[in-house]
Amino acid sequence: MPLLSYDRQGSGPTLVWLHGFTQTRSSAHQFRSILAGTNELLTLDLPGHGAAAEVRATLEETADLLAKVLPEEPLALGGYSFGARVALHVALRHPGRIGRLVILGASRGIEDPAERMARRRRDEQLANRMEEIGAKAFLDEWLAQPMFASLPTDATERAARSLNARGLAASLRLSGTGTQEWLEPRLHEITIPTLALAGSNDAKFSIEAAAIAAGVAHGTCVLIEGAGHAAHLEQPQASAQAVNSFLISG
Repeated sequence: MPLLSYDRQGSGPTLVWLHGFTQTRSSAHQFRSILAGTNELLTLDLPGHGAAAEVRATLEETADLLAKVLPEEPLALGGYSFGARVALHVALRHPGRIGRLVILGASRGIEDPAERMARRRRDEQLANRMEEIGAKAFLDEWLAQPMFASLPTDATERAARSLNARGLAASLRLSGTGTQEWLEPRLHEITIPTLALAGSNDAKFSIEAAAIAAGVAHGTCVLIEGAGHAAHLEQPQASAQAVNSFLISG
């Protein structure tokens, strides 16, 4: 199964980093390079993406798959957006597998059931749109959203995007925010040190980061100045520094 393979980069304490929607293990090259200077960085393709484009899994199933394939030694787990939501589920379902948690642009989910269902319908429409126009055209539309307005042009990052329409559509249908349970009541179950990051210009997810940090047992919220939703792509140095400072803190 493609999901079972991951790349290793650098040396030091183990940090697993999970990519966002439409990204792959090869995304965030500058951010990853900095992290690999002081960590053994592991990256893999999540279901529906990259080499795991044919893997189908819900958030819960993805968390369980990760628990099976990750190294047994104590490690830190981090992720961005979709990957951050996966990381939260790993922390809740397999608390003994990780020692520190880093989430960037994470969401607790949607509290109101009617709003959650509406989001599922919108994600279904997006999935249908992707299958209709193809992944390349969909990616152009996806990155044209206001939340990515400050994303710098980077040919290497663009080339690292996943372009499998069926896989990405399945990811939306099975693991989109509308499928996620409202996690706020369960955040207290996460007792490991947790760093919640967001770009300072990303108002919605700055609120989410603060709420998650307040809801877990040992949470810290840090905003990356001058960054939007994809803070690790817009401000890779500052984002990596925040992660590394957290990982080495007592």
